[in-house]
Order: sequence, then structure tokens, then C-alpha cells
Amino acid sequence: DVYDKPLLSVGMARGLDPAALVKERGSDAAARLRVRLLAHTQAVRICTETRTLRTTRGPLRYDHLVLAHGAQPQLPAALPPALVWRVNHLGAYQRLRAALGDAGQDVLIVGAGLIGSELANDLALGGHRITLLDTQAEPLARWQAEQAGPQLLQAWQALPIRFVGGVQVARVERADGRYRVTTACGQTFEADQVVAATGLATPSRLAQSAGLDWNQGIAVQAATLRSSDERIHALGDCITVDGQASRFIEPIARQARTIAADICGQ
Repeated sequence: DVYDKPLLSVGMARGLDPAALVKERGSDAAARLRVRLLAHTQAVRICTETRTLRTTRGPLRYDHLVLAHGAQPQLPAALPPALVWRVNHLGAYQRLRAALGDAGQDVLIVGAGLIGSELANDLALGGHRITLLDTQAEPLARWQAEQAGPQLLQAWQALPIRFVGGVQVARVERADGRYRVTTACGQTFEADQVVAATGLATPSRLAQSAGLDWNQGIAVQAATLRSSDERIHALGDCITVDGQASRFIEPIARQARTIAADICGQ
């Protein structure tokens, strides 16, 4: 299915049914765009010598290959995967919505970057009580020069959001049907649900199989989005330019146009 990642958090605020977030069925999009879609198929290995992508449905030959496999939630060791939510796709959104139910709950979010802050805002608008923890002294610390954190805290004054900065989570435990989160400095918080928004990491297996240059992600040229192999491009969450990732929705359409132009020699 094709859906907007920002709608995951908007859906929390508006209480949207998960089906309402789907813009178009994958099969319908493939028919409209005259694309061969192989759903439920895993890419296994890239053989650059034969220009072949090996998959769980057999090998696929390519003249040009575009990698857009995204990134995965990155969890610190103190956040056990079985005890915390990661909301990065529609299935996770559906399960979290079901767990939250209709009554307001106490939700603790670890990580006050863009995703964690957005989730905190929209869950609070959806009637939940939020505790937001971060290692930095203010939310959106990446945009400190723009004073984004203080502006956000000001905007949250009317919402049930408690921000606690400068803390490192040391332990998450399940007790009596609730969760207990303990920080390295000894503070303890209790919640009905715990959500991790602690960043993303790009899987390296495919890039390594092709011997592509790697720098915290698939290293691509800024002007063309080519990897170190001239027949392999990449875009979206899985790439870095000069070691910097830009995991946002807005650049992706421009990246796709750039790649199309480079493949067509424009």
C-alpha cells in the first residue's frame, strides 16, 4: 500500500482508522504506472559483475538499480524491543492504535527529535497524557540555532505534555500491567505505553554485498544520487550525502526526479 508517513502521527491526533491512511492500493498504483510489482519479496544480494539482484523470488537482471529500502528504528540497549513501540510503518500504527484504545492513557516517549516531538503533540491532541524524555536539555535540539525547542515548549503549554530533558534511560520494566522507566540519574516514570523515537539506522547488508561506499548510510553524490557504482542509485532514508542523512519526506520526490534525469542522460 502507498501511504504518507506523516499521516501516521496525524492519524493519532484525529483518531483515523488505519484504512483511511492508505492513499492507493499497491496493485492499483502498479497498474496505473505500468510497473511490475513483486509484493512480499525480499532482496537478498546484489551481484554487480552480472548486474543481478538476487531475491526470494529468484534473480532479477538490471541495467540500472535504485535502492530505496529506507532505514529501521534504532534502539539503545536499555530499550527492549518487546517492551517499547516503534511507529515507522502502517502495521505498527495499527497495533499501537489498538493498544491505546479509546480512553486516554499515560504514554512515555523516549526521544524528542522531530518524530518523537510530533508523536507527543499528536497523541496529546488525541487525548493522551504524555511524558517526553530526551538526553538533550530541550526538544528538537538539532535545530537549536532556530530556537525550535523553546518555541515548541511554549506551544505545548496548553497540552498534557511533560518534557524532561538531560536524562538517559537505563531500564524499562513491566510491572502490574504498567511500565516503569528508570533513568541513569535515578528518576522513575510509570506509563501505560512506552514509545521509542530514538533515531533510525540504515541496514547495510545490500550495500555491502555490492561493495558500495558506506558513510552512516549508502554514500551518494549530491548532484546525481549515484552510489560508488555508476549503475546503482539510492534515495530516501537509506542514503547519506557527505555523511549526513536527511530522513524527511519533502526531498524524496526531488530525489526521484534527479535519479530519473541522470539515468536518462539529462
